[in-house]
Amino acid sequence: MDRRNPQSYYSTMSATKVAISMDETLLQRLDRLVKTRSFCSRSQAVQEAVAEKISRMDKSALTRECAKLDRKSEQAMADEGLAACSRLD
Repeated sequence: MDRRNPQSYYSTMSATKVAISMDETLLQRLDRLVKTRSFCSRSQAVQEAVAEKISRMDKSALTRECAKLDRKSEQAMADEGLAACSRLD
């Protein structure tokens, strides 16, 4: 998706309007990004920022869950599964 092209951006999403409050300084920085054409609109910039944050949080949750796994136990289960598959061949 080319974020400088509003047609491609808006044709790929279904939008619901929301209202947010934002620190004035942050809003000015956001407006500079829109003015310099880093984003075609405030909405696009906010949507991409929220999507990126959620993606990072999801990856962090996955990393935390993976850290709970016991490598030896997981390897044993994988080996057992591979052995069962090779017996079917």
